[in-house]
Amino acid sequence: MTTLDYYSRNASLYSARTLETDLSDIYSRFTACLDKGMSILDLGCGSGRDSLYFRSLGFDVTAADGCEEMCRIAGQNTGLDVRKLCFDELDYSSAFNAVWACSSLLHVPSDRLEAVFRLIHRALKPEGVFYSSFKYGSFEGERDGRYFTDLTEKSFSAFCIGLFVPADIWITGDACPGRKNVKWLNAIVRKLN
Repeated sequence: MTTLDYYSRNASLYSARTLETDLSDIYSRFTACLDKGMSILDLGCGSGRDSLYFRSLGFDVTAADGCEEMCRIAGQNTGLDVRKLCFDELDYSSAFNAVWACSSLLHVPSDRLEAVFRLIHRALKPEGVFYSSFKYGSFEGERDGRYFTDLTEKSFSAFCIGLFVPADIWITGDACPGRKNVKWLNAIVRKLN
């Protein structure tokens, strides 16, 4: 079973479990880098939780996910036309002021992550902002039916060389109830032009 198969089979459960997660601190750090009305690509939007929040603040949001069932659910939750798009199919050029990839790129194998970062770089306008989060550590492989690439500050920064300059990198606990031992690497970086 692939990661996309996992989300296809568990889309409703995943949406219900994550839709109410409080990310207010992370949202604040991200939106502080943007002006109202700017364009955001929610890449790997899942339930659409974050797209809905950014829209409520007046941002121009495009939502995309690689799982067709998640696209359907996110569309219902947000009212947006959610685009089915896998990370390596990202085909935008200088289209967005920001890319938000919350708990999504962590499913990309490390040997493909630099290529995805390059596609995100291309999708951003000059000085664009890119947020992503990864489980903290050095594990790579299958866990709980999905593929994960965990990163540290050092390993994340290596993928940014020549593409992005770090603006804010920090560690948080898991925002989902009952998972306090799980640590997350959060990063906001800015496009190098």
